[in-house]
Amino acid sequence: MLKAMNELDEVWARKLTEARQKAQAAGRADVADYLALKASNDLIRQTSVKWLLDSATEIVSIANRNGSSIVMETENPHHFAFGNANLVGSRLSFRQGVRCLTVEAGWTRTPNDGFMSGGALAAARISHFGMSKHNAELLLIRSEDAPKWFASGTNGKRDFFDAESLHRHFRAFLG
Repeated sequence: MLKAMNELDEVWARKLTEARQKAQAAGRADVADYLALKASNDLIRQTSVKWLLDSATEIVSIANRNGSSIVMETENPHHFAFGNANLVGSRLSFRQGVRCLTVEAGWTRTPNDGFMSGGALAAARISHFGMSKHNAELLLIRSEDAPKWFASGTNGKRDFFDAESLHRHFRAFLG
């Protein structure tokens, strides 16, 4: 499945490049600039979602090498609702006994999917089955130096989300 999604992303990137070249040839600099921005944002989204999912997979791989018996399931492409938008991306589910930790990440792909709220480039959800107080919703926000993941915090505040934040989720999952 991952291969099919990568092929779809490659076809999409190629189509965007062709459309940008046609717009430039037709003297439509505005359209060409928009398509260049879209391609740049898509690369940022792909890279950031890949980091999140690869980091989760690495944490589980290390835990399994140290004696845990965590089973991982992947769904790609995965469609899920996030706020009022429909996102397309990937889902990883980690199971150990009755415990389950799910990581979903993606972004809107078409106008019918809605729009990313809060200026986000992408969004993610981390769900702890049966332990909803540990759940988190993440937004990928562009910042001065590089895009960063932020978790919805208390009082509407956004908390920076990094590798240590992800480790905390797995510590809660493993008990």
